[in-house]
Amino acid sequence: MKFMKLGTRPDTFYTEQATRTLVSDIPVDLVIKINDITYLLHKSAVLPKCGLLQQLCSDFSDSEPVSLELHDTPGGANAFELCAKFCYGMSINISAHNLVPAFCAAKFLQMNESIEKGNFLGKLEAFFNSCILEGWKDSIIALQATDKLPLWSEKLGIIRKCIDSIIEKILTPTPQVKWSYTYTRPGYARKQHHSVPKDWWTEDVSDLGIDLFRCIIMAIRSTYVLPNQLIGEALHVYACKWLPGLTNIRSSGSSLAQTEESKAKIQKILDTIVSMIPADKGSVSVGFLLKLLSISSHLGISPTTKTELIKRASIQFDEAKVSDLIYRSASSLDRNFYDTELVLAVLESFLKFWKSKPPSVVDNRQFLKSVRNVGKLIDSYLQVVARDNNMSVSKFVALAEAVPAIGRSEHDDLYQAINIYLKVHPDLSKADKRRLCRILQCQRLSPEARAHAVKNDLLPLRTVVQLVYFEQEKGSNNNKAAAATTRTINHHKLQKSHHEMLQGAAEAAKRPAMNKEELIRRMSHAESRGKVQNRSKISDGKLALEIERKMVIGRGTKEECASESKLEMVSKKSMRKVRSNKSEHGHGNGK
Repeated sequence: MKFMKLGTRPDTFYTEQATRTLVSDIPVDLVIKINDITYLLHKSAVLPKCGLLQQLCSDFSDSEPVSLELHDTPGGANAFELCAKFCYGMSINISAHNLVPAFCAAKFLQMNESIEKGNFLGKLEAFFNSCILEGWKDSIIALQATDKLPLWSEKLGIIRKCIDSIIEKILTPTPQVKWSYTYTRPGYARKQHHSVPKDWWTEDVSDLGIDLFRCIIMAIRSTYVLPNQLIGEALHVYACKWLPGLTNIRSSGSSLAQTEESKAKIQKILDTIVSMIPADKGSVSVGFLLKLLSISSHLGISPTTKTELIKRASIQFDEAKVSDLIYRSASSLDRNFYDTELVLAVLESFLKFWKSKPPSVVDNRQFLKSVRNVGKLIDSYLQVVARDNNMSVSKFVALAEAVPAIGRSEHDDLYQAINIYLKVHPDLSKADKRRLCRILQCQRLSPEARAHAVKNDLLPLRTVVQLVYFEQEKGSNNNKAAAATTRTINHHKLQKSHHEMLQGAAEAAKRPAMNKEELIRRMSHAESRGKVQNRSKISDGKLALEIERKMVIGRGTKEECASESKLEMVSKKSMRKVRSNKSEHGHGNGK
């Protein structure tokens, strides 16, 4: 932060009751009243630098004391005192904190160059242009100070110059940012080496009032330089600073108890933030939208703002987490701890949003994914609100039934929520239990969940009977399905075997028939192998059978029939020869 020091004389102003004066041997001849404070001054010191006082004292003689009332001095007594000290040559320090009121007061008192060269207004203007507007934080502080003097600041161009300077720095590429800024994100300070974050400016800008903040945000958006996500981050930072309960909305409701004046201020901030949220999906998180929606329920803001928030939150509802839905009920008449009606309103708006889309532009896979995510979110939320002792069956069922059938691929999470509700509410009537379990579909429970539900004493008897019947029906269907599967497999095996037999016969029919010489050669080879290897009767039988099999296969022509008869005679001779050899071989062994 930069300072400008003016004057060299020591400050000798002192206060006596409600009077401010200074140590001097010269008699006081100028009395000025500003609100509740009276200044005792000297015309010889003040009039040469103040054109307004010259005009007001022109009707009086030089020796005559003058008493004036300047209650409309911008900046009040403090700003006037800075001007008075400058007139006396006393040491004063000017910074971004007191420049704006001093600037406005000097302009009011007409302390310009036409009255005296090197006057106060010229020095303040030079310091403002060369130092304040060149600095980032100085520009923010000076603009913040204009909140107390909006008309004068606007008239003197202070607001416009500060806003232009701030926007110019925000739009500066991050590698060129060399000035200091406030950035207190968790974990950021621990980094040894880091570049300038893209949202480096958001925390400092959040110090401004909502009207000035809006001017800066809208001016930035009009340039189309920064992405909408960065604009959304700036809105989030501002809301966290100025809206009570946004960072810890689950705390007690006493933090939201406000006076009428502060409540109106918060309502204005909320309405303004909602109006500045970019239209692009994802520019702000669904959690942020739901927090704003919860605060709006407590503050009772306009229906238009609340409807807009519900609509915006429903578009991104499939991205929400359970923690985003855990908010206290805003109604003093509602004994429920959780605001299930708010969640139900967002859920209904989500379904309405998808139904309003033409079928030609709806991606069925994306739609199914979104609905399933919301269904799982609601079931997980039901498991939380089921622990509320004051949660009524009607509200619980209404929220559970609002999820369409396609929103649940299975009912395990819903069953768990119902089970928790039954445990927390042991005195529930049979009718309420039946009403509660009516939303549960047995066929959509996993085998583990059904096994648990059958043994659950908290469930009504009718639900247990339905579960048992479904298990039996499923077992019977499984047995029938297994039998049908076995029959199908056997049928396929028979068909395959029959096909292989036909294929083998066809391949054999294609092979040419053996001639007589080939058959005799193979038989001789078999006989020699039998003698050498000393085969058993079974091997000889196999050889004969092989010969017979090859004799049978062939084509039914006349030549083949003749050939077959000759082969049969040869086969018989061969068989007799084999037997004789066997018997001779046996006698030889006996000897």
